Amino acid sequence: MDLRVKRLEFSDDSTIGELSVDGEFECYTLEDKVRPVKIKGKTAIPAGQYEIVINFSQRFQKPLPLLLNVPNFEGVRIHPGNISANTEGCILVGDTKSVNFIGQSRVAFDRLFEKMKTTAETQKIFIEIE
Repeated sequence: MDLRVKRLEFSDDSTIGELSVDGEFECYTLEDKVRPVKIKGKTAIPAGQYEIVINFSQRFQKPLPLLLNVPNFEGVRIHPGNISANTEGCILVGDTKSVNFIGQSRVAFDRLFEKMKTTAETQKIFIEIE
């Protein structure tokens, strides 16, 4: 499974993009602001390609997608949330968007996560951030 995040809208508070699964639009994303220098909990991850595994999150107390080997970041996950304060470097997903906000996040996450769990049983999952 190949996921791709195309970052499209940049503000002083957040970065909004579109996530596709195997070339088909899936949902919107919200990340922290893209910065040239990392600020802990307030910076989007570097563009690039990362492998994703699904494992247990101590913080959220349930299995979630985890991006592997993100330079200078640890614990980068895909999870529900609506605003940049919910990200701490992670990727949020939602079905609607407005300025610095994505909505219907749990619906979008649940749909995406089901696809990812099924795929993870038989093949690797990769995400490209552009």
